[in-house]
Amino acid sequence: MAATKTNNTGKHRILIVDDHPIFRQGLTQLINQEDDLCVCGEADDYQSAMKALAELKPDMIIVDITLKDMSGIDLIKEVRKFNRVITMLVISMHDESLYAARAFRAGAKGYVMKQEASESIVQAIHQVRSGGIYASPKMTEQILSRFVEGPKDSAESPLQALTDREIEVFQLIGEGLGISEIGLRLHLSVKTIGTYRERIKEKLNLKNSTELLRYALNWVEKERESQK
Repeated sequence: MAATKTNNTGKHRILIVDDHPIFRQGLTQLINQEDDLCVCGEADDYQSAMKALAELKPDMIIVDITLKDMSGIDLIKEVRKFNRVITMLVISMHDESLYAARAFRAGAKGYVMKQEASESIVQAIHQVRSGGIYASPKMTEQILSRFVEGPKDSAESPLQALTDREIEVFQLIGEGLGISEIGLRLHLSVKTIGTYRERIKEKLNLKNSTELLRYALNWVEKERESQK
């Protein structure tokens, strides 16, 4: 799904990739109020995003972490393989302390929490557009602290030890999906998902699948509570 806008001459063209239509609509209205910005298209999954990217040739992509068919982190990595020029900005409900650094490593130039979007998104777009990097003051402080002080012996969260794929599997476990369902969602074999699950248990020092499920369910529930 992609929607083309008109009368965009001279404006910075932005493609929004998010699987919530109402949020896309609100974000589009906010961006289009700016004299030098416009939303040239929308997409809700990987396939429609890549199609819109090829057809509309936007200057920037704003992408959510959670999409219908893959994570926004993976989408950023895929786009980066084929287009090293386009800038990408993440806007998400997910905790920036866990996901922002991952987004930056993947190739994004900014990270905005959805709860703060109306106040921060335009500033973030302009900052990234001008060649800068955007992160909240809290996240900027954390990144600088890690740079100055070096990695700490104990991560702020045990989940920091997980890879991007492992955190994705962990989240889907917390959403109640079984191994087969996770494999279908991520286009991976049941055996591969089982391997990821074992690695997650080892890294989180969990004894069995029951402890993993309980841990994941609690984490997802806390994430949802923090977003209210």
